[in-house]
Amino acid sequence: MTTPTPPPPTPPPAPAGGASSRLRNGELRAMVAKILADNTGVKFTPSLIAHTLNRSSGAVGNACKVLVDQGAAEVASTAPLAYRATATTASVAAPTITPAPPRTPRPKTPKPTTGAPTTAPAPSGVGGSAVGSAGMVTGPVKRPNGMDYHPRLLSGMPDVTALRRLRDAGVAALLYGPPGTGKTSVVEAAFPDCITVHGDGDTVVADFVGDYTKTTNGEFVFVHGPLVRAMRDGVPLFIDDATLIPPTVLAVVYPAMDGRRQIVIKANGGEVVDAAEGFYVVAGHNPGVHGAVLTDALASRFSVQVQVSSDYDLADQLGVDKKAVRVARNLATRQERGEVGWAPQLRELLAFKKIAAVLGTDAAAGNLVGIAPEEDRATVAAVVRDAFGRTVTPLALGARITPKP
Repeated sequence: MTTPTPPPPTPPPAPAGGASSRLRNGELRAMVAKILADNTGVKFTPSLIAHTLNRSSGAVGNACKVLVDQGAAEVASTAPLAYRATATTASVAAPTITPAPPRTPRPKTPKPTTGAPTTAPAPSGVGGSAVGSAGMVTGPVKRPNGMDYHPRLLSGMPDVTALRRLRDAGVAALLYGPPGTGKTSVVEAAFPDCITVHGDGDTVVADFVGDYTKTTNGEFVFVHGPLVRAMRDGVPLFIDDATLIPPTVLAVVYPAMDGRRQIVIKANGGEVVDAAEGFYVVAGHNPGVHGAVLTDALASRFSVQVQVSSDYDLADQLGVDKKAVRVARNLATRQERGEVGWAPQLRELLAFKKIAAVLGTDAAAGNLVGIAPEEDRATVAAVVRDAFGRTVTPLALGARITPKP
């Protein structure tokens, strides 16, 4: 007896206004779960679900695999491969389904008819809408934390636009520069759905691919890590402080970045994970941090390497005390000459603004001196004294406050 093919679920109406097809992390998986949960007992192939959602069948297939790993779906048949709901599917299902709008082909850019060189279009100023009609960012971009990121030029175009185009082209990017210059900010602005791995010397392979964990029932199940989630969801993976990670550990990412776009999880019985469309790797490197080593193997995987430095003009625009900005510029110049090893970056200047608002300018200036490395502190104190016209000392607790009689 054969099981009749289920009728395709009725597609919900497409969103008005041509909503973007870019989904947040886990959103596609939740929509797949809803289709299964709304049709308990019926088995669905990934292609049938993909047709309903107007999504890639590969991405839907990866979402189904994750649901099975979580116990929120089960394999109903293997030929053809089909899935159905379990008792827990409804708990992870989306409340509603938003199908992707119909895809429209990109207009082809006409080739120049002469040998004259072409130049990239310049950004159309600051302010206004975040994205122009041709996908060019034209103003501040919201990061996932709600803060605005102010794009900077990279090869004649906004850095956010440049990173997104590199992703489309499959060209991995490495951003390098001192801590606090905005490497994480630009990545989060360009890819708000990215999954982040914070690297350090203690990072192990399990921090990327996952590991076994004990459930409340006393059973051990394999929980996939950020690399696997990013590959299956088709979202960017941001490896922060990548050069602090031992090279033998970081090598687990390389097969996912090259033409294979696939990894094998030895710890989970040789499980094979394929990267869905949209998966991309971008990394951050702090050259001056102790232990940061940019190996040849790592450098060769990132075809584009972009230096990121602090935008002191932006600090001025954001209302940071001009004297503090002057201190930062002075120390940055000395740092380039090799006279000091530290200079305040945008992060420290924004902190200066907040501290000054709470404790006063002298306290904020004293904190600048206090956070400087000990070997540079005397030079920093002298530059701060010249800029503010008075000597300040690092923040420190004073005498005990005694109540008046």
